[in-house]
Amino acid sequence: MKTTDIDIFLGLDVGKSDHWACAVSKDGTKIWNKTLPNDEAKLTAIYENLSTKGRVLVVVYQPATIGALAVAVAQQLGITVAYLPGLSMRRIADMYPGNAKTDEKDAFIIADAARTMPHTLRSIEVSDEDEATLGMLTGFDLDLARQITQTSNRIRGLLTQIHPPLERILGPWLEHDAVLEVLATWPTPALLKHAGKARIDAKLKKHGARRHTAWASTVIDALDEQSVVVVGTDAAGLVIPHLARQLISLHSQRDDVATHLETMVEAHPLYPVLTSMPGVAVRTAAIIIAETSGKTFTSAAALSSYAGLAPTTRQSGTSIKSERVSHSGNKGLKRALFLSAFAAIRFDPASREYYDRKRAQGKRHNQALIALAHRRLTVLFAMIRDGSLYETPEQKIA
Repeated sequence: MKTTDIDIFLGLDVGKSDHWACAVSKDGTKIWNKTLPNDEAKLTAIYENLSTKGRVLVVVYQPATIGALAVAVAQQLGITVAYLPGLSMRRIADMYPGNAKTDEKDAFIIADAARTMPHTLRSIEVSDEDEATLGMLTGFDLDLARQITQTSNRIRGLLTQIHPPLERILGPWLEHDAVLEVLATWPTPALLKHAGKARIDAKLKKHGARRHTAWASTVIDALDEQSVVVVGTDAAGLVIPHLARQLISLHSQRDDVATHLETMVEAHPLYPVLTSMPGVAVRTAAIIIAETSGKTFTSAAALSSYAGLAPTTRQSGTSIKSERVSHSGNKGLKRALFLSAFAAIRFDPASREYYDRKRAQGKRHNQALIALAHRRLTVLFAMIRDGSLYETPEQKIA
């Protein structure tokens, strides 16, 4: 990022209610160093005051969360905004004297790094309203997915405790609300036996299970595999209905979010480009758009580094020479690209071939998937840059 025309570098160590703001001039002189309330009027006053002294650059390191208002106010006033990645921030901090970590010191480091090391900065552009909304929706969707996994595991744990054969049958079916309705109504093996096959079948059918008859028979067969009543079964019978209802509600919420995501993503100009790549569906496309919104990447390597998919090299003479997976980067984007790569190897021949080649080279499953995700992101960067759709090797030859 070019900073040759900047006169004042304002570093913000952002907080929930107050930020620490440190402004330094081109020669490193502090001209402002105070707490700054996370309030529009206060932010506007400071920005306008500093702007009378020259061209201002506002630098934050959490622009999309608690620093969002500071960024938005600066952008509204026409002030250039940049962000300093958290890992870069911490590494740069090690070069400054002292071990103490304070908001005041961090704000100065941010400002001084922007002044002396502009190559560490990333630019922030004015985000489109739809892309900002996508960011919130994808974040909420991820929270819901985690809660669904947690609640499902809790139900499976209770069923394993009181009746393992029943858990082996019902555990994989907990994504179906019809099965959850059965558990909410008859949460223990004794109640399920008392309900009988016909009533279980009717309940499954009422709530949309296509294979209701087969599932009801399978449940009854599983119940016959265990006659012993385990201690704690009655307590589980009190807990499971609440968990089942909670899981039904979470499914409904996630379906609602998915509907909004699909509508918004399909209207985005990058939608046909992103989804033309095998393994990239609506949710993955939404995360890519949301997590890269307002940021510029000059190369595929820069985008890979931001996503945490660029390998980290370790070398010391001839004794140590290796590459390992980076633990930095945008965790949400990295996870989405990893899962996308995992999906692609199941039905995309080119992705499967690349994955198998990496496995043949001695890489473990996760290492091969990360290598594939990195390769696919490099292709995605070119597709986004050129506005072109994904082409298979056969299509390129033709």
